[in-house]
Amino acid sequence: MMSAITWFAVDLLAPYEFGFFGRGLVAATFAGALCGVLGVYVVLRGMSYIGHGLSHAVFGGAAASAVMSVNFFVGAGIWGVISGVLIGRIARRRILGADAAIGIVTTASFAAGIALLNRYGQARKSIEAVLFGSVLGVSWGDVAAIVVVGAIVAVTLIVSYRAFLFATFDPQVATVSGVRVSLIEVTLMVMLSGTILVTMRVIGTLLISALLVIPAATARMMTNSFAKMLLIAPALGAASCFVGMNASYHLDTSAGATIILVAASTFTAVYLFAGRRARTRVASLHHV
Repeated sequence: MMSAITWFAVDLLAPYEFGFFGRGLVAATFAGALCGVLGVYVVLRGMSYIGHGLSHAVFGGAAASAVMSVNFFVGAGIWGVISGVLIGRIARRRILGADAAIGIVTTASFAAGIALLNRYGQARKSIEAVLFGSVLGVSWGDVAAIVVVGAIVAVTLIVSYRAFLFATFDPQVATVSGVRVSLIEVTLMVMLSGTILVTMRVIGTLLISALLVIPAATARMMTNSFAKMLLIAPALGAASCFVGMNASYHLDTSAGATIILVAASTFTAVYLFAGRRARTRVASLHHV
C-alpha cells in the first residue's frame, strides 16, 4: 500500500521537476485570478461577448507586431486599447448596438491578422502561439507582466470600488449622481485589453473569453453579494488554471483547453447542485 501511495505522489509531483512547468503554473494561476475578477464586471454588465471580441481584436495587433518585429506588448497593447475604446464609443453613441460595434471592430481586426499571417509566413509560429496559447513557453518576464497588470487592476478596482459598482448596476442613475460613467467604461476597456494582452500567451485568444466568463458566472450562482463575487470568481479562476495545468500534463492534452474544461465542469457541478434560485440568477444575467 505504501509503495502505491509513494508511486502516486511521485507521479503527481513529476511535472514540478521541470522549470518551464513551474513558470507556466504560476503564470496560469495569476492569469486565472485576474480574468476572474474582471469577469465579474463583464458578466454583470452583460458584456460577455466583449471579452471574446477584444481577444480577436488584440490578435490583429499581435500579427502586426510579429510582422513588423515590434515588441509584442507594445504593438498588440496599443491595438487592443484602441479597439476597446472604439467599441465603447460606437456603442455609447447608440447609432449601433454594442453587439454590432463589437462585431465590426473585432472581426475587422481579426481579419487583418489573418491576412498578415497569410502574407508573411515568418510570423506564423508566434501567431499560432497567440491563437492557441503556449503556457509552457512563458518566461518570468511574462509572469511579471501578468502580476503588474493584476496589481494595477486590483488597485484601480479598490480605489474606485463604489464608482464601478454604481456604474455596473445602474449607469443612468450613476450619471445623474455625478459618476463619470464614460470614464469608468473606458477604464474597464483598457483593463480588459491589458488583461487579454498579458494572458493570451497562457490561454490563447480563442479561449480567453471563456476564462473571463465562466468563473464569474459560477460565482454568480454561489452568492448574491457583489463583494463576495469579487473574491469567489478570482479564486475559481485561479483554481481552474492550477488544476487544469496539472491535469493537462498527466492527460497529455492542451493546457488551455484543459483549463477551460475544468472551469466548465465546475460551472456544471455548481449549476446542478445550486438549486433553482441560483440558476435563475444566471439565467437573468443579461438583464442586469
